[in-house]
Amino acid sequence: MLVIYWTVFRYSNWEFIIAATEKGLCFTGSENQGVDELRAWVNKAFKGMELIEDKEKLAPYAKQFQQYFDCQRGEIDFPLDFKGTDFQMSVWAALRAIPYGTTYSYSDIAERLNNPKSVRAVGTAIGSNPVMIVIPCHRVIGKNGTLTGFRAGLDMKKRLLELEGIKL
Repeated sequence: MLVIYWTVFRYSNWEFIIAATEKGLCFTGSENQGVDELRAWVNKAFKGMELIEDKEKLAPYAKQFQQYFDCQRGEIDFPLDFKGTDFQMSVWAALRAIPYGTTYSYSDIAERLNNPKSVRAVGTAIGSNPVMIVIPCHRVIGKNGTLTGFRAGLDMKKRLLELEGIKL
């Protein structure tokens, strides 16, 4: 049987689930949502996978998250294992190109994809991002500079941006 390993990542006042397959990180949870959020996501994206809690298996991932939260690492670069449509994958690749400490608008992402009319679809793809922080969807804000939707809530988005030195 195929397995997804998971653990709770805790750092200061941050707490969220991280999960990985043998191939790489596949899920970053919302703050304080616990394993139920992971179970619901697995039932949609990786149906039939067994969930096993394993802190040691996730230790290399937790180490990079800790370095990120300690402001010792701008980008997280461990292996990833997730799936999406071709469009989602192109949006997520565009998000990975946003430099640490920088924000782009949804329109900026649509234009980078050479499809300026796809702003709404870009927003939907961003909302489906299974590995928040690693694929930095928190760096996408409204065209007018305001905070907009984030799967983990606007409070977490704001705190991630502040961590990266971005003041809104």
